[in-house]
Formats: sequence, C-alpha cells, structure tokens
Amino acid sequence: MKQQSQRPLGKRVRKHIPHYLMLLPLLASLLVFSYLPMVGILYAFTDYSPFRRGFSFIGFANFKTLFASVGFWQAFKNTLQISTIRLIVVTIGSIGLALLLDEIRTVWFKKITQTIVYIPHFMSWVVVASIFTMFLSPKSGMLNSVIEAFGGNAVYFLADKHWWRPWLYIISFWKEIGWGAIIYVSALAGVDMEQHEAAIMDGANRIQRVLHITLPAISGTIFVVFILNLAKILNLFDPVWVLQNSMVINVSDVLETYVYRMGISSSQYGISTAAGLFKSVVSILFVLAGNWLSKKVTGEEAV
Repeated sequence: MKQQSQRPLGKRVRKHIPHYLMLLPLLASLLVFSYLPMVGILYAFTDYSPFRRGFSFIGFANFKTLFASVGFWQAFKNTLQISTIRLIVVTIGSIGLALLLDEIRTVWFKKITQTIVYIPHFMSWVVVASIFTMFLSPKSGMLNSVIEAFGGNAVYFLADKHWWRPWLYIISFWKEIGWGAIIYVSALAGVDMEQHEAAIMDGANRIQRVLHITLPAISGTIFVVFILNLAKILNLFDPVWVLQNSMVINVSDVLETYVYRMGISSSQYGISTAAGLFKSVVSILFVLAGNWLSKKVTGEEAV
C-alpha cells in the first residue's frame, strides 16, 4: 500500500481512468441538478422579476417582508405541526410493522405480505389522493355510506378543517409505513437470537423481549433513519398540494405550498426564494439537533 502511494500521481490517475469515467455521469448530474441551481439563492437578495429586464440587489428586504407576513408564519407553524406528527406516526408504524413481519416464519407468506405493504409507496400522490377523495366523498364515498347506514350525517372530511389533518396522517401512514419498514426489517435480521433464547429460558414473554432486546438492538438504526428524515421534515408538498382546497387552507398551508404560490402564482420570486432559503437553514438546524440528541442518547453521532 505504501509503495502504491509513492507512485507518481499521473500513473495512479491513468490506472483508475475507467473508474473515473464510470463516476463522471454521477458527478455531472450532481453538478447540474444540485449545485448549479444553488446560484438561484441570489434571487433572495434581489427584486428579480422575469417580466422586466435586469434586477437590483436589495439586501435583506425580502426577508423583512417575509418575516412580517402572517401567512408565512402560519405556513411555518403548520409545516412543523404536520411534518412532526407525520414523522412520528410513520416512524412508529414502520417499526411496528417491521416487528410484525419479523414474527412471520412462513417464507412465502412473508414475501407476499411484504410485497402488498410495499406497493402503496410506489403509487403517485395524485393517484392516492384520487382514491381517498372517492373513498371519503360525502355523496358516493364508502365511508359516508357506512355512516349514513347507521343513521349519521355525511361528512366532507377533506373540506373540514377538523378532519383534514387526521386524514392526511392516516393516508401517509397507509402509503409510507411499508417502505419505511424495509430498513428495520433488515436491522432485525442482525439481532442476536441467543439473547432471545436466553431470555425465554429466564421466563421473559414476547413483549418483554421486544422492549429489552429487539428495540435496543436496532436503536442505532432507528436514530439514523429518524435524523435522515429530520433533514426532510420541512419538505412537504405533494401530499398537501393534492389534498388541499380553499376550505382548509388555514390548517393545510405549508412552507412549500406558500413558496409555490409566491413564486409561481404571484411571481414574487425574491420572496419565494427567501422562504426556500429559510426552510433549508431550519432543516440543517434540525439535523444538527437530531445528531446531538443521538450522541446524548446512544453515545454515537448518527451523521
């Protein structure tokens, strides 16, 4: 290894040219789609508009306008509430599903079950929204038909501000727990079965073994996945946009729908870019906080 490091740089580069060529498309796509668009951050400090020539630097004026907006803070509050509850619900559901799948001993039945619970993840949010809009329809929806059959009144769930969020959590739970369980199922495969056997001999029941052996064994995986999801906690557009309507805008408007309205609908690109930049900074802070929490709880940093 030492002799190889002493070889001239040119010879080492020529030796690995095929590997560099294989890496080139990935680097090019990373540059084009991840780094070059970051130049657009400059719009947050200008009064840019595509409908006039040129733009001028205005400093933090867009941020002052943004932070003075009641609608922005309402969207930020909604984003934190909705994303946090979605993250907790989906994480707990994924862990629970993984534990249930791990208990299945018949191989063919386990594979079929995993396939069925994974399928919703690959469905577009547009398709999912269409399915649940029909299911929850106040006129022809299956759920309201059952409610009316028992003497109740039909409820327009997706246009009721008290019901919109609970149904968003339910739909997200149904769509994502199967995919979220994949990593936990893999982690459970590495749990030491000798500990379970010893616990059984000591009289521990199934729940005690899950709480004191299984969950501690995969706690590192749980923290890593949780922190990675924290980085995306403010990225909430598709599920909200396809289920949102004017009747529930006060409880459903989130940062990304706010940015969309400001930038695409209202052409206020400076303010929308400022909101997007603010969202990114807060996401980084969430990741750092989660990493600190992981070190405090498990003694190891997750990232």
